[in-house]
Amino acid sequence: MPIDPVKVAVIPAAGLGTRFLPVSKTVPKELLPLVDVPIIDNVIAEAAAAGCEEVVVVSAPGKEPLDAYFRRNDRLEQRLRADGRDADLALARRGESLARVTVVYQDRPLGNGDAVLRARDAVGRRPFLMIWGDDIVLSRVPVAAQLVQARERAGGGHIAAVMRVPAEHVRKYGVVEGEPVGDRLWRVRRIVEKPERPATDLGAVHAYLLEPEIFDVLDAQPPGRGGEIWLSEAVSVLAGRAPVHAYEFEGERFDAGDRAGYVKAFVTSALARPEIADELREWLRARI
Repeated sequence: MPIDPVKVAVIPAAGLGTRFLPVSKTVPKELLPLVDVPIIDNVIAEAAAAGCEEVVVVSAPGKEPLDAYFRRNDRLEQRLRADGRDADLALARRGESLARVTVVYQDRPLGNGDAVLRARDAVGRRPFLMIWGDDIVLSRVPVAAQLVQARERAGGGHIAAVMRVPAEHVRKYGVVEGEPVGDRLWRVRRIVEKPERPATDLGAVHAYLLEPEIFDVLDAQPPGRGGEIWLSEAVSVLAGRAPVHAYEFEGERFDAGDRAGYVKAFVTSALARPEIADELREWLRARI
């Protein structure tokens, strides 16, 4: 039986970014650059590469620079056009050209599950990719595309992206419990958010591919740890009534919402840019 294609993505980007103060007072962390491309641009590009034509960005009041990235800057474009700088003009339009972007708002910080719920009207009753706005995976095949392929092999349903986490860090994650059912694929029994005694080393990170039923669960979900609504807890509820799988993706993941993770993502991205890689590599060798 054919399954509905995935044509829309949701990117939660409503956090305050307090780990990046003072810069995040005026610059949303999702706009911090990986060389010269904002983090959220990389995330949207990943969704687009997986076949998404629409992207719903969940922003927050006070993050106007983030919202502006997806709108035209007529003054800048006029100057670039007048100077004949066509390549730079294309870069200036990149934010609004990757996909059709809709910005919605989470007025209060009620948890990442509540942030996803804010996208309900824009998504409707369609399956969607959910990719965290400050999480980067560098891979040959984008993680979003890997999840789409895993969903097709599983015959539909919800898919969580997971990775193996070292024992000393796994308590910081939503930990997936379940049984293996294929290559890199598990049937999920439940997801436990930041457990004291993790049952596995599979941490849910980066992205989910979700059916629209998740909105009904989130809408009925009572606040959990910290008084917030957690997406992982809602997915865990779904696992008791519908097929939920976890897929161990291929690629190197960076938590760009963390200072050290961001710097690692920046340096790795820079080393992948041929116009600066040799000079940077030589400088790093001398520096270290």
